[in-house]
This record gives sequence, C-alpha cells and structure tokens, in this order.
Amino acid sequence: MSEAVQHPDSSGPYRPDPAILALAPWLGSAVEPAPFPETRIRFRNDRAAATVGLDGLGDTEWAAHFGRFAPLEGNLPEPLALKYHGHQFRVYNPEIGDGRGFLFAQLRDASGRLLDLGTKGSGETPFSRAGDGRLTLKGAVREILATEMLEALGVNTSKTFSVVETGEKLWRGDEPSPTRSAVMVRLSHSHIRIGTFQRLLALEQAEEMAQLVDYCLTQFRGPRPPANAPGRDEPAVILMHQVVERMADLAASYMVAGFVHGVLNTDNMNVTGESFDYGPWRWLPTWDPGFTAAYFDHAGLYAFGRQPEALHWNCGQFAVALRLLADSAPLIAALERFGPLYMQAVARRWCWRIGVEPRGVEEDTRLVSLCEAAMNESGAQPDAFFFAHRGGRGEATGTLGEALADYTPLASAQAYWSDEAPQSMLIEEVEAIWAAIDEGDDWAPLHAKVAALRRMGEAHGPAPVPAGHAHQG
Repeated sequence: MSEAVQHPDSSGPYRPDPAILALAPWLGSAVEPAPFPETRIRFRNDRAAATVGLDGLGDTEWAAHFGRFAPLEGNLPEPLALKYHGHQFRVYNPEIGDGRGFLFAQLRDASGRLLDLGTKGSGETPFSRAGDGRLTLKGAVREILATEMLEALGVNTSKTFSVVETGEKLWRGDEPSPTRSAVMVRLSHSHIRIGTFQRLLALEQAEEMAQLVDYCLTQFRGPRPPANAPGRDEPAVILMHQVVERMADLAASYMVAGFVHGVLNTDNMNVTGESFDYGPWRWLPTWDPGFTAAYFDHAGLYAFGRQPEALHWNCGQFAVALRLLADSAPLIAALERFGPLYMQAVARRWCWRIGVEPRGVEEDTRLVSLCEAAMNESGAQPDAFFFAHRGGRGEATGTLGEALADYTPLASAQAYWSDEAPQSMLIEEVEAIWAAIDEGDDWAPLHAKVAALRRMGEAHGPAPVPAGHAHQG
C-alpha cells in the first residue's frame, strides 16, 4: 500500500538547530569562506526559504548570509567542511571531503525535519587538493534547472536555495574560459554520505561510527525493518534497511524521470536518499539505457540503464562500512531487499507519472515494459511519451493500448495537461538558457523556465511513497 505525502512547502518560523555540533570535532573542519569581490544575487528560492522561515530576509541580508556567509542567528558559529572518503567510479579515494563547499547552517522546517544549508563554490578548504574551491555561474544555473525539473517529476532532491554571482573570472577545461563565477547554497535533508561512513571504517573509528548511526536514526527517521529481519533491533541494521529502501526509491525515481545523474560515486550518496550535487547531468532524448551524461564516463558505468546497479553497489559499500558495528548476515539480508523494493518503486512511480491508478506490482510492471517497448520502437522522447499518454489518452494501439484501457485515469483538472507540449530539459534548451545569460545577461528565460517547471510540478502533484515513509526531500 502507498500514500501520497505532500511536499513540505508550508511556511514555518526560523528554527535554528545546529545538531551536528555534537559530531563536529571528528566530522569536519572549521573553515572560512572566500572573500569574493562582489555578491550579486541571481537566484533566491523564496518557496524553499519559506519552509525554514528565511523568506523574509531582505536582499542585503540575503547577500550577507549567502554570499559573505555571516552566521545566521543561533546557528553554526563558523562553516564546517565535512570529512569523508568514497569510491569514485569504483576506485576508492581517501583524499576527498568538502573541497569547495561547507555546511553553513542547520534548521528545522514546519514539520520538524532537520535541514542543512550547504554551499558549493564557497572557497578552498583543507580538502580542495589542487582545486580552487570555486563554482562557475553556468554550473550554478545548471543546478537550478536540474533541481527544479527533478522536484517537478517527484524526485527526492536537494533544493537550489541561492545563487550569488561573485565577480571572479574562472578558467575551466570543459567550458569556454574565462567564465563567470558564483557561490551556490543548497537546502538539503542532511549532507551525511555513504562516504562519511567509509572514512570511519578506514580509520577504524567504531565509537564515532556508532555516534553517527545514532545521529542518523534520530534526525532522519524512517520505518523499522520487517518483523522477520535478522538483527532488526540493532541500530546499524536499522539504518542499513532504511538506506536500502531510500536508495531503491531514488534509483526508481531517476529511471521514471528519464534522468541521468552522471556521477553516482559513494561520496555523492546521501543516507537520506536525497539526490544532490549535479554536474554532468542529462535528460534522455530517447529511451536509451546506454545513454551517458559524463563525457569522462568512458565505460558507461553510470549510464542511464545502469543507475539502479550503481545505487545497489553503493548500498553494498555501506554494508561493508557498517561491518565495523554489525555482523554481515543481517546487513546482507537488508541489501537483498533492494531489487524487490526497486521494482515496486518503479511500478508505483510509473503509474503516477503516466497518470493512472496502480493495479498491483505484477500488472504495473507489465505496463512499464510495454511503455518501454513503445518508446524504443517509436523513438519518442520520454517526456513527450508520458505527456501524450497521460491518463490513458493518446493513440496507443495494440498491446499497450489494451493494457492502458484497463487502468483508471488519475483525476486532474490542471490546465497543464491541455498544453500543446510538455516541459522537458534537453541539453539544447539548457544551453539556450545559459547563452541568454552569458551573452546578454538576460535572466528572463531562466525565470520563465523555473515558473513553467513549478506549474508542471503542481499538475503532477506529489509522488507516492511507501506507507510509513516520511518524504525526505
């Protein structure tokens, strides 16, 4: 059974709660933000800010907090660059950590969830290695577009909270240089990664890992393991089950959205199951399992169709790390739930996106297969396919048409479904939006796209999640 959980868009007061300070002595390093030449606000997400009581800030205050990083009242006294390791394209790297970002603040939303304000492009840290700690303005604009599109398609994602242009000229090998610079703030439900646990395993810090497990179970609440699960009362085992459930749903959400993240390393895996950190992402032009987003992913490790495999593999690395606290058997039992949970999530989310009432996992999985076959045969762009067949409408014939005829359409009076074409996020439009900014400092196409995507999100409504799960995004 599933239930729809509303996105946490209701307004709330500002409620600082820097809970991470209890772990700070071994979890991070205090750092200073870069002294940028200027701070020009380019994007402020007042919808997200309203959920944490910060939408009332004036532009001067906004720039001071999210461009100069003056501490928020009652919050972290100084930024904290978090420490972690990780597998990068399956190669273990102990020399990472927050290299161009930091945790700036923690606060509660109206429902009491603990949220983080973290940065990208805020300057060098002890973990920057050879990097300059900066972010290009184009990279920030791309993250706005990715997070807004993903949220509209029901993916549990971080929110792009703020983008401030910083007045520096950056040199990059993968885009025309010099290019404009920015500092971005994202609103996330945690920045605790699988790689955070991997670091503690490498250092054999069992006491600290036990503290981190307790922090995660306390702050990121989830359901208990199934009644017959071995070791279901052990904290590490409970967390393992929760992470497996969240990652299975995240993998399904990527597939149903037709989204390719591009870099699914273990240091990019949040234990809340929330997607974040968007670099070389793409949306599918056609339904192609082999489609890759990153030009450097030569082996196709993180190709579209391999994303479930990647997240399952990352869950396996989480289990390896938790062996510092628990026996293998109950952790493996939790990991083995990934496949069935993923299939259930795909069926649930597919029905939601195509706008029909579910009929059961077996029948819904058959519908998914028929839709995939139809897209492969026709070469349809996935966004156009889902839009055309919303609620069983369209001109589906043969087996797919017969299958859709058995489904009950989801009721919707939203005008969006009468538009001539759906919203999409193909690379050509992304580049056109950036070109308007780069060549003429014209931000109107970006703001228009954000408004259009939010309208699409309202038409879709909240994505269904399993009963007993709080929406983490």
